[in-house]
Parts: sequence; structure tokens; C-alpha cells
Amino acid sequence: MPPVRRGLYFGVVGAGSPDPSAEVLAEAIGRQVAEIGGIVVCGGLGGVMAAACRGAVEAGGMTVGILPGDDRLSANRWVRIAVATGLGELRNWLVVRSADVVIAVGGEYGTLSEVALALKLGRPVVGLGTWELRRPDGGGEPGIVTATSPEEAVRRATELATPESSGTL
Repeated sequence: MPPVRRGLYFGVVGAGSPDPSAEVLAEAIGRQVAEIGGIVVCGGLGGVMAAACRGAVEAGGMTVGILPGDDRLSANRWVRIAVATGLGELRNWLVVRSADVVIAVGGEYGTLSEVALALKLGRPVVGLGTWELRRPDGGGEPGIVTATSPEEAVRRATELATPESSGTL
């Protein structure tokens, strides 16, 4: 039996119906993740999720889709491992819990929930054209580390991911 692959798990989160520029960014992120031996974990459906999976698969990488419904066949065609949860939006917690680090691309309220859950769990979050968060008292570091390109997002995410961030390395 081959050894277990120990690459970093990158949660890639974003809107299911984003503008085309977010899809281009997400595809480049997926490709970059695959090129460094990482694994894309996402919600498994369309938009940013499909684009990140497409980029990863086209670069020879692995993808995991954690789906909201009961049907594994609802995953986008680039998901290589589909997990049907039947949990609806509650599956967002599983997406970020499975990741060592999260990259948010654009996004809507579902993305915001994933960012908040990741931060609550102590997962680093890198954002590319996404939400901006600060603590209500205005103190402390920003919750989301910003990046200006897919390459920078993956580089910063890789630097921030530690065994302590997820306990899985």
C-alpha cells in the first residue's frame, strides 16, 4: 500500500456564483496548491469551489468536496473525493475543520461564515478580494491576512500553516 500523502490541506472558500474574475483567481490557487503537493478542500459545488478544483486537478492534484446534500454525484466534476454530509450550510464547519489553512476568494455570507469558523478554530485565513475583519474593540491583528495574487495567497497560506493550526501534520 502506498504511504499516506502528508501535504497541507488548503480550504478554498468563496461564492458558488462569483464574478468571473474570482473564478480565475480560484483556479490559479488550485493549480498552485497542487504544484506544491497540497490538497484542495472545499464545499464541492460550483463557482470558486469548482474553479479551485479544476485548477488543482489539471495540475495533477487532489481535491476533496464536502457537500451540503446527501448525493455525492452533486459534486463538481473536478472533485476527486466527495463527502455527502446532508448538513446543508452546517457543512461549512467541516470544510474549515478539515483544512490546515483557509484561503477565501471573494465571497458572500457563506464565505464569511467559513472565515469566522476558521478563525474560531485557530486556522489561519488568507484572503484574496474577500471580507475584511477586525475585532470589535479595534485591537489585535486583522483576522484575515490579505494577499494580492493567487501566488501570494498560496505562499502566505503555506507560511502560516503549522502543525498547531490543525493538529493534523
